[in-house]
Amino acid sequence: MSDTNTVALIFAGGVGERMKGGDIPKQFLKVHGKEIIVHTIGKFQQHQSVDAIVVVCVQRWVSRCAALMEHNGMDKVRSVIAGGATGQESIRAGLEELVSLGYGESVVLVHDGVRPFIDATTISSCIESARMHGSAVTSVPCKETVLTCGTGGEVRSIPPRDTLRLARAPQCFVVNELVAAHDWAEDSALSFVDSASLMIAHGHEVRWVEGPVENIKITTPDDFFMMRAILDARENGQLYMQDS
Repeated sequence: MSDTNTVALIFAGGVGERMKGGDIPKQFLKVHGKEIIVHTIGKFQQHQSVDAIVVVCVQRWVSRCAALMEHNGMDKVRSVIAGGATGQESIRAGLEELVSLGYGESVVLVHDGVRPFIDATTISSCIESARMHGSAVTSVPCKETVLTCGTGGEVRSIPPRDTLRLARAPQCFVVNELVAAHDWAEDSALSFVDSASLMIAHGHEVRWVEGPVENIKITTPDDFFMMRAILDARENGQLYMQDS
């Protein structure tokens, strides 16, 4: 595809019930003096190929999120808007905002606001794949044996690990093509766990790109402590991770 703008859609709509952080959504918990969402959006703010960012947030935290973006110099953030009742509805709202801002033909990186360990190399790989093939899904090798099971507790099969990968984010498509898939899903009353599964169901070929193993989603207290440990190790020079 031709060279176009690249935008990021950061989904930060969760309320963090599994995190047990009280009334604070998980994306607004602080680690090393900054909110998790600030750590995350900073990676896209700093990337030279990302032109604009739209953040979809829990409705009652929209003003707080917008203030954080301003306070931390996130001048690529064009809008902070409220999400919907589901993740799918929230991403759809973000896509509609991007279209209204004139980014319908742009490549969009759909990313979780609580995946702060995405790196610049992976963002670049996603953009390149989306421009060449129309899609990119960040993934990592599957290190454990996976079982497919029946509802009665029986193991039905054990797929070979060399055919399996774990899906991560960002997931990268063209805005208007992803909007068309959302239109189809809404008309068909279908729901999907992520943009990649939606696009595959809509008939698109989806390509994967290699991502960093540490690009975890901060969902539970264990994840939170792991994030803090990784940042501590980086700060102390004990751990090298690809970045910038």
